[in-house]
Parts: sequence; C-alpha cells; structure tokens
Amino acid sequence: MPRNILISAGEASGDLYAALLVEDLRRIWPDAQFFGCTGPRMRRAGVETVVDAASLAVVGLVEVVSHIPRIYGEFRKLLAAARRSRPDLAILTDSPDFHLRLARKLHRQGIPVFYLVAPQVWAWRKGRLPGMRRTLRHVLCIFPFEEKFFRGHGLPATYIGHPLAGLVKPSLSRPEFFRKHRLPPGRPLITVLPGSRRGEAARHLAPVLDAVGRLYREQAASFILPASATAGVGFFRERIGGAPIQVIDGESWESIAHADLALAASGTVTVEAALLGTPMVTFYKVTTASWILGRMLVRAPFYSMVNLIAGRAVVPELMQSNLTGERLAAEAQRLLRDDGARAQMRADLAEVADRLACPSRRSEPMARAAAIIQDLMEGQLTHVS
Repeated sequence: MPRNILISAGEASGDLYAALLVEDLRRIWPDAQFFGCTGPRMRRAGVETVVDAASLAVVGLVEVVSHIPRIYGEFRKLLAAARRSRPDLAILTDSPDFHLRLARKLHRQGIPVFYLVAPQVWAWRKGRLPGMRRTLRHVLCIFPFEEKFFRGHGLPATYIGHPLAGLVKPSLSRPEFFRKHRLPPGRPLITVLPGSRRGEAARHLAPVLDAVGRLYREQAASFILPASATAGVGFFRERIGGAPIQVIDGESWESIAHADLALAASGTVTVEAALLGTPMVTFYKVTTASWILGRMLVRAPFYSMVNLIAGRAVVPELMQSNLTGERLAAEAQRLLRDDGARAQMRADLAEVADRLACPSRRSEPMARAAAIIQDLMEGQLTHVS
C-alpha cells in the first residue's frame, strides 16, 4: 500500500484534476501522504508544496527560453525532494516539457510513473514516444481518441473521461446571474474569455477589445469578462479602458453557461463551453517566432480541442494573423444573427460533451483513474481495458 506519493501539476486545469485525483486516492489509501508541485486546489487538498505551480506557467515555444534557468531550478528542487522522500509512485499532470524530463529521472530511481492528461504527441513531437514507453507505467487519457493512439504506439493507456464532464455547471440560474450583475434581461450576453494567464490575455486584448467595440456599435449587448485568479480583476480593468465590458471576479462557469455567445481563447475554457453548450468563436495568438516554429512541428487538422474531438469544424478558429477585431466581430455577429447556426452548434457541442463523458458511465473520471492506479500498484492487473 503506497504511503508516499509525488504528484505534480503545472497548469491551472492540471491543478484541479490532480486535486480531484488526490481526493479519490485518499479514499483508497487513507494514510497516504502527498507532496509535489502544487497549485491552490492541490494545496487545499492537503498536498505538501515543494514547488509552486505558478512558477511553471509560461506559454509559447520561444517565450519559455528566458525562463529556463528558473524552471530548471524548480525541476532540481522537486527531484531532490523525490530523492529524499523516495515516493512509492509519482503522478505527473500535463506540462510535458517539465514532466517528461522528470519522469525519466524518477524512472531511473525505480519509481512507477503515471501520467494524467497525456502529452499531445499525436499532434507534434512524436519523437517523445520511445522515451514515454520506457518511463511511464500508464497514461490516463482525458480525450477519447488518445487511448487508441497511445496503445497503437506500444504505451499502456486508458481513456478515463474528461474530469470536467459532469463537474462543469453553473451555481446560479440565468435570472439570478443577471440580477446579481445588473445585466439587462432583454439583451444578448457575450462572455469574453481572453485567457487565464496574463501573457496570453495581453496578446489577445487588442483584437478582442476592437471586436467588442464593433459589436456594441451594431447592437445593444452586454459583455462580461470573468477574470481568472491567475490574471486578476485589476489586470483587466486597467487595460480595457472605456470598452463596455463588465469585469467580474471568477464565476466563469456561470458567465459561460448563461451567455448567448462566448469569445474564447483556445484552451480548457473551450471544453468548458462545449460541456455547457454555449456557442463560441475561438482564437489564439503567440509570438511570430513561436507561430512559425509551431507550424513546422504541429500535425493536426484543427487547433481547438472542441474541433479535434468532433473530428470536424464545429467552432470557428481565428489563429495568429487571422485574429483581428474585424474578423472576430464578423464571426460573432454571424452567430448572433443566425438562430439556425447557433442551434446547429449547440447540437454539435452536445455531441462533443457526450464523447467526453466517462466511458464506464458508472464512475467519475478521477475515481476511474484512482482505481487503475490502485490495481496496477497492488498487482491486481497487468493490463487495463
């Protein structure tokens, strides 16, 4: 029975998923102690912090270069803690640049490594696969097409369902939410989601504000921006100027669920919007150098996870130079004016949401993940189907 578990997450979404997994593992092994790279949710779940996950939050292939010395220092700190504590197993969540290197070091110490939220090697950097085969005990996949891919490349993997499926829901009704934020009930609500990190949000704000201005001139609409904890309300209020956007603290699920349309930076928030059934226009922008390098490396038909899961273009994608205020406003206006297009998108998003549900239908994704880890660690299974 494991007594000491290293668990690590470098992103806000990974912090949530890892915290949920800790709760389910505690039900199986009540005496287990957890330590690692943590965000606020993992800390609330009782995981001892060796490294703060906020120190790893950097986006972009080129942008990360200047942060390498600091990130390497955090890597060494976490590895030293593993050497001291000798964990019975390690669970690494997302952030593959950091965690696949850590996996190799832990494997050499004889520590079984489980990977939660698979690296997207199906899209790029397939050269990572041989190393993953050598070092990972099992990959816990949250997207339905990943299990077949990894097993086809000789990696033990199981699709557990998406952790947000069944979890994402508003706590307030639409009338309650509108009353709380004094939103006119007769106007369409557009939720603005420029990114949870300050760097990505800053890159997106200029075209997003331009689009909001164009939309507001065309029709009376309400705009709301739920600020993430990592960016903060003040960050956005300082930058939106006179734009007709109400910035609120958190409440992202309510803001998305009750919106007629979301303008969403590509990422976890688009999956949340799909699960909530909210029509959206997606976008993303990085530095020019990162974009050029990424185009050379990435081999995927779409950029948005919603479209990848659907296997077709369900939501518009405005990437890099295509992200302009004019184009973003035009796509938004098309959806706002066309009831049939919005209805079709909602039907397509419902299909995506269904695919993200736990395949067993009898348990939650993290409970399934915990059971797989238990079976493999206690020797009950050598293969999980």
